[in-house]
Amino acid sequence: MKSTGDSQSTSTRVRPVLKQAFHGQPPREPEAVMLVFHLTTSLVDETCSHMAAGNIGFIFDWDGVIIDSSAAHEESWHLLFKELGKLLPDGFFKKTFGMRNQQLIPAWFDFVKPDDLAEIKRLGDRKEELYRDILKRDGIAPMPGVLPLLRELKERNIPCAIGSSSPRMNIEFVMQNAGLENLFDAIVSAEDVTLGKPHPQVFLLAAEKIGVKPESCIVFEDAHVGIEAGKRAEMKVLAVATTHPIGSLLQADAAFENLDGLTVARVIEAMHL
Repeated sequence: MKSTGDSQSTSTRVRPVLKQAFHGQPPREPEAVMLVFHLTTSLVDETCSHMAAGNIGFIFDWDGVIIDSSAAHEESWHLLFKELGKLLPDGFFKKTFGMRNQQLIPAWFDFVKPDDLAEIKRLGDRKEELYRDILKRDGIAPMPGVLPLLRELKERNIPCAIGSSSPRMNIEFVMQNAGLENLFDAIVSAEDVTLGKPHPQVFLLAAEKIGVKPESCIVFEDAHVGIEAGKRAEMKVLAVATTHPIGSLLQADAAFENLDGLTVARVIEAMHL
């Protein structure tokens, strides 16, 4: 990441300027408030402008971060198993959320041979078809705070990408139906990688696509395997508690309930950049 001098938080950089501005004397409250406001705004703009020059990138997982799709995914798995005349294994959904179908089907479907790639693909494709049918029926919208943050990134020319285990068809379907088109600079989906999370391949490829070094990227994740993948990529990780309790996301550098109210400045502060 940046050098020690550049990595000071905004509040740390404001304090000495305040002290100098008032010659070491306690300022009147209105003066202090206005000066802090102007200094903070100036420093955030300066930091964000510096980051826009290829010095930082934002990489977002998709399901559970950009959209709340867990119920639709869980229902689609239940429907698939019902079609197959099978019972969904206990704990299946929570333990596999964030994994590629190519990983989880041979690991969890004891009636599918691990080397039967055609059957694995057929089952995965059918599950995703059921998933899209559910979205068509129920609709889908971005999670709270997603659109304002993505629009701010676009305004500040900070590159951002999707790094997801979801099939590209699912991502593009949601983009077209949830007002998310043209807000990402790159997409890395299940078809683009050979190794699923917790392997860092998806995030490393996303960083490469937006032209930012891995150590200068911030990953937004909700799944344990995704958080691990981000850390293994040597990236900063901001977790959201949309799938798992916030107390279980300790491996991340910071955790929030969701993205509601998050700005670029607040993310920078949380990541200690």
